[in-house]
Formats: sequence, C-alpha cells, structure tokens
Amino acid sequence: MTHPIEHQETGNTGAFYVQQNGERIAEMTYSRTNPTLIIIDHTHVDERLKGQGVGRQLLDALVAWARETKTRVVALCPFAKSQFDKDPSIRDVLV
Repeated sequence: MTHPIEHQETGNTGAFYVQQNGERIAEMTYSRTNPTLIIIDHTHVDERLKGQGVGRQLLDALVAWARETKTRVVALCPFAKSQFDKDPSIRDVLV
C-alpha cells in the first residue's frame, strides 16, 4: 500500500513524512549542510505502518527529490544507509 508522502523544509532541517489525522506517523528527517547537500539523520515509522514498506517509500521520495533538485545526500540514519547499501540504483545521489 502506498501512502501520500509530504515534504517540508524549514531553515536547515527537513522531512519527508506521512500524516494521518494531523499526526506524523512516519518520517525521514534530514539536515541541510549547504544549498546542495543534506544529511539523512533519522527515520521513524509508527507501529501501525510497520511491514508496509513505508520507510522505503519515504526514501524513494527523498531520492526522487534529490535527483530533481541536484541535491547530494549523506546517509547517517541506519535505515537509509542499509537501503543505499542494498540498492545500487539509488546510490547516484550519494556524495
């Protein structure tokens, strides 16, 4: 099941997230170090969504956005790092 992924960036921080009834129930957060570089620092998926591939959906949205905006990515978050390690097709956005 796919969930609508939203994106918000304020100042030097941002997130790709899934919201339900005004509550963020999944999110992948990042910090911006400069205009063309972000660091993925955390991924959280609520228990209600576990096993539905939501974490990967968040990462796929972030990767698509990074490609579109020519933003480079450093993955410090263990989940995001493991996904980049497993899937060479998304590594083009990595520093």
